[in-house]
Amino acid sequence: MNETSLSPTVAYFSMEIGLDPDIPTYSGGLGVLAGDSLRAAADLRLPIVAITLVHRKGYFRQRLDGAGHQTEMPDPWTPEDRAEELAQRVSVQIEGRTVYLRAWRFLVYGNPGNTNAIPVPVYLLDADLPENAEQDRALTDELYGGDSRYRLCQEVILGMGGVALLRALNYRRVRTYHMNEGHSGLLVLSLLEEQLNGAGVEAVTERDIQAVRRQCVFTVHTPVPAGHDVFARELAVQVLGDRRVELLELSPAFDDGDFDLTSFVMFFARSANGVSMRHAQISRDMFPGYTVNAITNGVHAGTWIAEPFARLFDRYMPGWRRDTSYLRFATGMPLAEVREAHADAKLALMVEVEKRRGIKLDPRVLTIGFARRATGYKRGDLIFSDMERLRKIIEKAGELQIIYAGKAHPRDDSGKAIIQQVFAAARELEDAIKVTYVEDYDMGVAKYLCSGVDLWLNNPQKPLEASGTSGMKAAMNGVPSLSVLDGWWIEGCVEGVTGWAIGDENPSDERAEIASMYDKLEFEIMPMYYREPDAFAAVMRGAISLNGEFFSAQRMMSQYLANVYQDYSEGSSE
Repeated sequence: MNETSLSPTVAYFSMEIGLDPDIPTYSGGLGVLAGDSLRAAADLRLPIVAITLVHRKGYFRQRLDGAGHQTEMPDPWTPEDRAEELAQRVSVQIEGRTVYLRAWRFLVYGNPGNTNAIPVPVYLLDADLPENAEQDRALTDELYGGDSRYRLCQEVILGMGGVALLRALNYRRVRTYHMNEGHSGLLVLSLLEEQLNGAGVEAVTERDIQAVRRQCVFTVHTPVPAGHDVFARELAVQVLGDRRVELLELSPAFDDGDFDLTSFVMFFARSANGVSMRHAQISRDMFPGYTVNAITNGVHAGTWIAEPFARLFDRYMPGWRRDTSYLRFATGMPLAEVREAHADAKLALMVEVEKRRGIKLDPRVLTIGFARRATGYKRGDLIFSDMERLRKIIEKAGELQIIYAGKAHPRDDSGKAIIQQVFAAARELEDAIKVTYVEDYDMGVAKYLCSGVDLWLNNPQKPLEASGTSGMKAAMNGVPSLSVLDGWWIEGCVEGVTGWAIGDENPSDERAEIASMYDKLEFEIMPMYYREPDAFAAVMRGAISLNGEFFSAQRMMSQYLANVYQDYSEGSSE
């Protein structure tokens, strides 16, 4: 490893990181995006180091019964088998107790075949040490588990424990602390305390605040207020102590009585960004008085492009593994070879579905994929809104089959109900449409789905989709989207070229969106798929060339480098 890999200038903090399909340290899009960000950073040789928690019990394994009722099981993993334990120990104060932490190092690599890449070290903090009280040993076990107290204690470990670890590892050149969502926001407290060097809140000056602010950048990921952590003041005092709560009060974090972690982070961030153009607009409305720029998400090509397409790209765009902007030249690939690569990926998906669900799907039939976190606003059952219309579409335009996947958070009753409604619709339509739900959605299942279906469906309630990345993964594999114009799809949709839009950009009118979705299927997509295969393949190729090339994690991380990380060296305090 050279000096660049040993001397990071950026520390990336995230509560979850999708390190590997077999390491359950992620719950969904946020964590998978974090992993893709680091893989792209490795490709680009960025001087970055990452901090997260070990999550020994994982997120959860999903089990679905015949009616779609979800049950959750632990998904433990053993860091000893996959990561290197460090000798260094650090500690944090929680409820007046000292909680000791160790760390595991995992190296994240870039695109296979990219010999220029430099691995990114990720440190997973772990409180499971014999010197800790029994209740404290479990604080790094569960991702998004427990109650508010558990969550706040985890955020102390991630933010403050992460800074302590960087100091113990002698990472002296770190100048930018990137908070991926607000969960790591308490790292600001550590930076403040270092700046004060033992003095109390009465000694804080504007210069101190600016010194901390110059080091902090923030990516906000959700336009849903419920997605931002807010803790009762009494709990903040209990966990952090009076002295640290006084430091929190330097910001507007307690304006409404309780501790709003996102408000605290926004106050101390020199730079804040949303994850799409539309999301940045929404975030500026949520956080008036702050500048929120946009860096639209991207996905990591080497992770998500299926092998049949990787071989095709190697023939026609051999530089893509090093530089994903070469995907723009997909326009030169023969349509017949695009269809052939897709047929191989589709067959692999069908084999996997049969293995998991015991259902044999027909590779000749137009296959729709819908896979994401199961929650109310994502409206996973929207396509079943008018069963009779759906049956008539099948009669006129051709056969259809739909593959679902996605977990509902254990406490999300609306999400669990959506899964049950999909199962009920599958039973009602079993004589006309094959509908199957693949349980235990993870990165492995996602790769099969995003590369093997013919059409990616996405119909959240606008404007609640901050970005979405599943459609980007699909596009890299030549799978066009049929999606509402929200999040990334506003930027990615070229009608009839990269996919199709459901409705317009106005706030959701559900009846109009249902009609638009059915019309696009009946009169445009299905006739093209069954009667004009070259025309459909041209849309597939357009998705790769226009969407796959732009919505890559390499482009995203290049923008972070140019517009966020380099601000410090330019002396910006904004």
